[in-house]
Amino acid sequence: MASDETKEASAQVEQDKEEDGYTAFPVVAIGASAGGLDAFQQLLANLPADTGMAFVLVQHLDPHHQSRLTEVLSRSTAMPVLEAAHNMELAPDHVYIIPPNRNLAVEQGRLQVTPREDSQRVHLPVDHLFRSLAREQKARAIGVILSGTGSDGTQGLAEIKAVGGITFVQDEKSATHAGMPVSAAASGCADFILPPDEIGQRLAAIGRHPYLLWETTPGLEAQEEDAEAQYKRILNRVRAVTGVDFGLYRDTTIKRRIMRRMALHTQQSLENYAARLDIDEAEVQALYQDMLINVTSFFRDPQVFEALKAVVYPQIVKDKPPVAPIRVWVPGCSTGQEAYSIALSMAEFFDDKPIRPPIQIFATDLSDFAALEKARAGLYPESIQSEVSPERLRRFFVKEDHMYRIAKMIRDMCVFARQNVAADPPFSHVDLISCRNLLIYLSPTLQKRVLPSFHYALNTPGFLLLGSAESVGDNADLFDLVDRTNKIYSKKPTASRQHINFISEDFRPTMAAGIRRGVSANATAADFQREADRILLGRYSPAGVLVNENLDIIQYRGRVSAYLEPPPGDPTTNLLKMAREGLFLELRNACASLGRLASNC
Repeated sequence: MASDETKEASAQVEQDKEEDGYTAFPVVAIGASAGGLDAFQQLLANLPADTGMAFVLVQHLDPHHQSRLTEVLSRSTAMPVLEAAHNMELAPDHVYIIPPNRNLAVEQGRLQVTPREDSQRVHLPVDHLFRSLAREQKARAIGVILSGTGSDGTQGLAEIKAVGGITFVQDEKSATHAGMPVSAAASGCADFILPPDEIGQRLAAIGRHPYLLWETTPGLEAQEEDAEAQYKRILNRVRAVTGVDFGLYRDTTIKRRIMRRMALHTQQSLENYAARLDIDEAEVQALYQDMLINVTSFFRDPQVFEALKAVVYPQIVKDKPPVAPIRVWVPGCSTGQEAYSIALSMAEFFDDKPIRPPIQIFATDLSDFAALEKARAGLYPESIQSEVSPERLRRFFVKEDHMYRIAKMIRDMCVFARQNVAADPPFSHVDLISCRNLLIYLSPTLQKRVLPSFHYALNTPGFLLLGSAESVGDNADLFDLVDRTNKIYSKKPTASRQHINFISEDFRPTMAAGIRRGVSANATAADFQREADRILLGRYSPAGVLVNENLDIIQYRGRVSAYLEPPPGDPTTNLLKMAREGLFLELRNACASLGRLASNC
């Protein structure tokens, strides 16, 4: 039987092989509804007939009437326009149209036409196509959302971008019906937001970029003589702007993400792209977000959550006092689906129990604050119906127009905060860590840094959940394998607690650079001392506040926006009044404990 390490290595090899897509050419999936026909005609009219790409259109059609789309669209392009047939092989420079009353997907370079499900759920044919294309084409998938009502396509477009594909959304002003474009744009997964004619022009411009060609994406070393130096230059620029060092992340993935950004700008010179980053901080931030690889969904691998209910949750509560909280940490939480899925499964687990203890889920990510705000809001498009059962939707969600919002009782269990697992202190006294499909993007060196911090964070008993292609590697002395199929590990009690270096210069901006920016040329030694203290408190220490006996804030230390926000009404500096939703009780109890400790000193 192959070891976990062998399986993990094989999975990474297969991932590398598949990241270029199944077909030898890019496939453009286009989703539209009301008003989409005119938009698609404009798009086609601005495409040459020899782009080298295949185009697949899914339009919301009346299931009981014949479609004339093939005939109508043939007038807008010199490319052959065909109605899709089951098992039809895709070819470049062809346009394929969904038949009425059908679902359309792509599998192994062929179109899969299946009957539309007779279901009470909302019909989401665009998401169905986009998700299949993301699985099939990886980096060669291109998704386009045109005019239409509702939110169909939003989730699928996010999946295309997550696997390295390229995404377009029609701008709201030019859309006859803006529901689908607005939903997709609001999700943050659109690379371009343009009118249809400009989408066509941009597609033609990027279609021949090396990133989208059949041959394995060439290594940066093969493009330019000093490619490796330029690669390091790019990573140093990202580190200088964001404070995050991607030098120990998985090399091939990071280089692909750089190539993707170059493709978006139709730029083929690594040196020129590095020069652009030197003067364009917005592009640095865009590249940074691409490198984070936010792949997430509700109840990903459903059998995992059943295993948690059967194996992990009973062990956690077995010897725990009834009022003691259950604490969960979800690093790499992205927009919150994994954290909320665990919260829902825990709520279901306690349905038939006489007592439900407090549940605290700490969800963290390197993403920008906009992504974490989406997680806190807990608002998702209606296309999550393909991931969440009707019973769960009814019980744990509130329908808001074409969106679903997580119920407040579930949102209150979860706290979302920005954190770098490679550099920031871990949480402590945690019962479960769910870190799925994050380690596979880290080098072995970085994994050896992160896994001991997970061991440090866990209680005994405590459990670690990894992705299907991940393992604890060389850290078998820290974790026992509990469930091989679902990659569930338990913490091994060790004779001596693991020593963790929480802060490392390898993953932080240089302090010298910060001091040079923060003081003048005529600064005194005292000025340098104050500036050094400011940097240490602001960047290296955990976020915190200094309060008086009335819990009024006297001083802020570090970034506290993940935990505190000004309430509506009159200005206040009271700590408890500024606590974000879900934190009030924990802060009050912590302050009471500190008060008792101080009185005994």
